Amino acid sequence: MGDASHETWGRILDATEAVMLAEGYAAVSSRRIAKQAGVTAAAVHFYLGTLEDLFVALVRRRGERERERYRSALDSDQPLHALWKVTNDRAGAQLLTELQALANHRKVLRAELVKWAEEFRQIEQDALAKVQRQWKLDGKSIEPIALVTLAAYLSRSLVVEEALGVTVGVAETRALIERTIESLEPS
Repeated sequence: MGDASHETWGRILDATEAVMLAEGYAAVSSRRIAKQAGVTAAAVHFYLGTLEDLFVALVRRRGERERERYRSALDSDQPLHALWKVTNDRAGAQLLTELQALANHRKVLRAELVKWAEEFRQIEQDALAKVQRQWKLDGKSIEPIALVTLAAYLSRSLVVEEALGVTVGVAETRALIERTIESLEPS
């Protein structure tokens, strides 16, 4: 793909993300994306084929970007703190929610999301194996991967609830997770 083609492809995916974040996945159409990206609807189909291909390409690009953020967080001196920060990304959580809702209707997209989720779990598990002794966890009372998974799910859920305007229990849950992280990994 040449530079101009790569730039157009990127604009199309950026436009898809923007539409999904502003209006939800149901607002995504080739005409809507073309208008947002400043290209023709034919260009959307030329670069990415069907809308399903567009969504899969979006997941793959997002997954590749997130993989680097996760690895960087988990390779840091304080992987729990860093991962908590990474998973508290409002736009990322909102986009994931839209993609998960869409995946209920598109098996190919569901399979792509599962593939990335499992890759992230493996990245987490590999990183946690290195620091498990440091946290003094015996693996019996609490599995490190379960702790990280719980923190990631809670952070995304809290971000989504905050975006909706839910306030009850949000600050308290954040404080609980942050105290737990601090007890395992002091600043």
